[in-house]
Amino acid sequence: MKFWCGTAFMNTIEMPSVAKMMDDAGYHGMLVSDHLVYPRKPKTPYPATPDGKPFWHPETEWPDPWVLTGAMGAVTTNLHFGNNVYIAPARPIIDVAKVVGTAAAIAGGRVSIGLSAGWNREEFDLLGQDFDNRGPRLNEMIEALRVLWKGGWVSWKGEYYDIPEMMIEPHPPEPVPILCGGESGPALRRAARHCDGWVGTAYTLEDAKPWIDRINGLRREYGRENEPFEIIIGLREEPSLDVYKQAEDLGIGAIMVNPWANWERTHSGDHADLRAQAEQYRAPLEAFAEKYVSKLT
Repeated sequence: MKFWCGTAFMNTIEMPSVAKMMDDAGYHGMLVSDHLVYPRKPKTPYPATPDGKPFWHPETEWPDPWVLTGAMGAVTTNLHFGNNVYIAPARPIIDVAKVVGTAAAIAGGRVSIGLSAGWNREEFDLLGQDFDNRGPRLNEMIEALRVLWKGGWVSWKGEYYDIPEMMIEPHPPEPVPILCGGESGPALRRAARHCDGWVGTAYTLEDAKPWIDRINGLRREYGRENEPFEIIIGLREEPSLDVYKQAEDLGIGAIMVNPWANWERTHSGDHADLRAQAEQYRAPLEAFAEKYVSKLT
């Protein structure tokens, strides 16, 4: 079992120090979230709350995922970095290829990317990207990025992107695993057909099983059931060795944990306890690592 921690709602400046603690304690990786801006008067409703309002405050820090990944990668040795999730189709594809390739080079290849089509039209408009075709465009982007990250002279010609032969250096020292987030039909099909894994949210074991069964069914439909595929989710269960072994039996290869956080408070909009100095994370990180990470990885 792999154990990942998230960075949401933490102080940006403290994150590299926390990443170093995680690296020393034996965690597998750190997941970085992505929001571009918080408009003064949001027009796009947030899809995961009843009133359409985000559960974070406007002043919440959302550092650029790849600047942050580069900073954390530079001070760690074994820790991996991914996303939950990165809204790639809101950005120009060359920019995505460049920033991810640079972060991967700094981190020595310890980088994956977790993608989503996104929900906020305003962010797409600000960056000059088409919101309405973001889904099929992301499908093509996934295949194009794999080519653009190969190094040397690369090019791509498809329905949405036409990239002449060029070099984009530095390129990742090894292939970047591409995962997909989201629970919609198109998102699940994207994960099953185009990606190396799926990033979910937080579930009980009982609630997680139908999602995993559905994804595995789609993978069989696309003839990919025997290919490597990683499922990363959070668990709304009391931590225990038995719970994590049950998760592994379901086909869950990685768990998102935040040993320092109260999940229910975090998702009610109360994030004050997450904005701590780095040293305050050490005790819960090390205690969780000793109790679970060291025994299951």
